[in-house]
Amino acid sequence: MPEDNNATDLRSQDWFGGQGAKGFTHRSWVRSRGVPKDHFDGRPIIGICNTWSELTSCNSHFRELAQHVREGVLEAGGVPMEFPVISTGETLTRPTAMLLRNLCSMDVEETLRANPLDGVVLMMGCDKTTPGLLMGAASVNLPTIGLSAGPMLNGSFRGKSFGIKDAWNLSADLRAGRATVEDVEDAESCLNRTVGVCNVMGTGSTMASMVEAMGIGLPDNAAIPAVDARRKVLARMVGRRSVGLVRENLTLDKVMTREAFENAIKVNAAIGGSTNAVIHLTAMARRMEVPMSIEDWHQIGRDIPTLLNIQPSGSYLMQDFHEAGGLPVIIRDLCEAGLLDGDALTVSGKTLAESNADAQCHNRDVIHSVAEPFKSHSGIAVLRGNLCPDGAVIKPSAAEPRLLKHRGPAVVFENQDDLNKRVDDPDLDIDADSIMVLKNCGPKGFPGMPELGMMPIPAKLLAKGVKDMVRISDARMSGTSFGAVVLHVSPEAAAGGLLDVVRDGDMIELDVAERKLELLISEEESQLRLSARSDADPKATRGYTKLYIDTVNQAHDGCDLDFLVGRTGSAVPPNQH
Repeated sequence: MPEDNNATDLRSQDWFGGQGAKGFTHRSWVRSRGVPKDHFDGRPIIGICNTWSELTSCNSHFRELAQHVREGVLEAGGVPMEFPVISTGETLTRPTAMLLRNLCSMDVEETLRANPLDGVVLMMGCDKTTPGLLMGAASVNLPTIGLSAGPMLNGSFRGKSFGIKDAWNLSADLRAGRATVEDVEDAESCLNRTVGVCNVMGTGSTMASMVEAMGIGLPDNAAIPAVDARRKVLARMVGRRSVGLVRENLTLDKVMTREAFENAIKVNAAIGGSTNAVIHLTAMARRMEVPMSIEDWHQIGRDIPTLLNIQPSGSYLMQDFHEAGGLPVIIRDLCEAGLLDGDALTVSGKTLAESNADAQCHNRDVIHSVAEPFKSHSGIAVLRGNLCPDGAVIKPSAAEPRLLKHRGPAVVFENQDDLNKRVDDPDLDIDADSIMVLKNCGPKGFPGMPELGMMPIPAKLLAKGVKDMVRISDARMSGTSFGAVVLHVSPEAAAGGLLDVVRDGDMIELDVAERKLELLISEEESQLRLSARSDADPKATRGYTKLYIDTVNQAHDGCDLDFLVGRTGSAVPPNQH
């Protein structure tokens, strides 16, 4: 047993310590797997929380990666115990993976609290598994370290790099008659040619960057490709470090501080990160009981330049980002410019500045400097107005600049089915100046708040060369998406927001510089319309979906279930012990 380990302080010893019947039976059950008796001599028990699933392709290499974590734990004198939790992937899960994010967090929280674990490694990849695991872990507050899946390698199509933004453009070309079905079929095998999260700065890579920026993961967590041998080495280092976290009693609340969340908001702006980060970081902060609101994204992130030239806001892909030096370069540059709190503690045991001090940039076309940024404006803007009194968000770096101040008539779609049915109707009354409005795709209304915010531009406008339009909804959009898309309108239509009563032809004004989104009707007309609305039929009458609809918070509060907000800690109640 290592000399610096105080076994009496280990949570697991309440299960495995002592010579009484309780210790005997607990040890005996575990030894049925072939575990030697010295694993119960006071070594830290490290949980490996694995979201491996063949249904979640981003995470489908986690069996092998978990083995490297396991070896690292053993090398550091700990005892690894791997366990599964629900794995939800945006690529296959219906109606949306977001519906199950909170269920995933409940799975993690209850598993950690109920079992003899002293610390935990969170293995997370596809975008909802990252916040789901961190939300659950935050409510328990053990020593915790994160390991992300890593991005897939660059796609390659007909001699050129190929990312998901390129795939969206190819799909639009198909609808406009500029590409063929054969073109799309040829591209299928060229886009996702390895396991890992999306090869652009989508939500998966954004959340992996947030893990690194907040100090929950080790340097280079975000950008090492999933199939790169260095990802396996990182996994082993994570396993080793998890044991050190327990011995140092470095619990998650010492890392997930207000300063860490502020750093994450700034890094998200610098990388042109996904709008989904607003919801996920808000939910994580509320679990950790760190004060944070949607307005912080405006106040904290507004003066941070975008440094990263990566799709969907730029040109390059995640593999290029890694080869240029990865997130440590951006963190170092922002720290040196005084834009980050470099004194924030990380799971490495060092400060954020110390952990990234030696980073080197190898390609300034990919990672621009603070002095000469890729784009001068930040990645996410928070909007207010009568259409979104509790807030809405837009990603200016992904939109055509001319649309960031725009006034136009609404073309309204009541729900996803209505959108799919009419968007390509040649008789649809719409032009390039119109504003597309989608309702009933929020947390309660869908339910689950799907990634439908980047509404497809009508085929007849695509054929005329229209590439971007103002689009407004209570939905989310994928981090791989782009355009002048206003998202997360709060309150949503199904919760009685003004969005629910927008009509065709209503004039709407968007002014991102002024952070304004207004439906241009009188207050009297607004109240008349709202008073005439009727409640929709319930979306669910049983099961988790009903629980979700009945208790989910609105987007500006993180879309968590209201009774899950906050921390309970790791103690098991005495009457359940």
